[in-house]
Amino acid sequence: MFISPAYAQTATGAGAQGGLASFLSLAPLVLVFIVFYFLMIRPQQRRMKMLQNAVAAVKKGDSVVTAGGLIGKVTKVEEQFVEVEIAPNTRVKIVKATLAEVTPLGSKPAND
Repeated sequence: MFISPAYAQTATGAGAQGGLASFLSLAPLVLVFIVFYFLMIRPQQRRMKMLQNAVAAVKKGDSVVTAGGLIGKVTKVEEQFVEVEIAPNTRVKIVKATLAEVTPLGSKPAND
């Protein structure tokens, strides 16, 4: 009853400065996203593509490491499965998608 309504007034030219100010306030966020993309997302995509190509090209005699940590030598390759010898006369059938690393036949071990 005793309070009168308040009306906001805009100063002339404030609309033009508001657009630039909002752009400048978003610029650091865009810059962080660009840096994040080039330092983290892009290299991870490249590694995943290399792994997918290596898994698709796995062949008999390659050494593989599974996501579960099993290390063995490939004895048989099927479309979606790989048979891996993890110990003498001990063979397991593994889904290709669970391979975490493929080392080609005849490559040097990491600690030599």
